[in-house]
Order: sequence, then structure tokens, then C-alpha cells
Amino acid sequence: MIPLPFYLLLAAALFCIGLFGALARRNAIAILMGIELMLNAVNINLIAFWRYIQPAAPTWDLAGQIFALFVITLAAAEAAIALALVIAIYRSRDTVNVEEVDLMKW
Repeated sequence: MIPLPFYLLLAAALFCIGLFGALARRNAIAILMGIELMLNAVNINLIAFWRYIQPAAPTWDLAGQIFALFVITLAAAEAAIALALVIAIYRSRDTVNVEEVDLMKW
């Protein structure tokens, strides 16, 4: 069995890569990909802690898996709504560069 710190290091690395991708990019699609990487790192942490910090008795405690399913559902909904907004902005502005999109200005 793989020890818990390995999963935590993997999740931390994924989260850092996603954070860098979300903060350093100008393209809206790349920012969304960075946010998705951060959510996947959270899922790895939830499942790893569920697996390693489980009661000793064989019960059906599925809290970590249920939280991970909620995060996956949230990520899918976020991606669908964000991509719809990006497509709408691209159709009106002909760019997905977040620095050039200033919808509040006329």
C-alpha cells in the first residue's frame, strides 16, 4: 500500500501547478484548466484521507468518497458554465484573453 505522504505530495504538486496555471495565464481556457487541476488535487486529498483515516471497525463510512463526488459534480458544472461564458465572450469580443475582455467598459 502506498503511504499517505506520497498522496499528499502528489496533491500538493498538482495544486501548485494548478495555482500557477490559474494566476500566470492570460487565456481564459488555461485559467479554467488550472482551476480544474486544483479541484483534482482536492479530490486526491479527500480520497487519501478517507482511505487512511478510517474507523477500525468495518463500517460503511463513505464521507470522503461522497465529498469527492460533490467536488467532481461541482467541477463539471463550473466547467460547463465557464465554457459557455467564454464562448459568449469570444463571440462578442473575438478574444479569450482576460486582459482584453473588459465588459464593463462601453
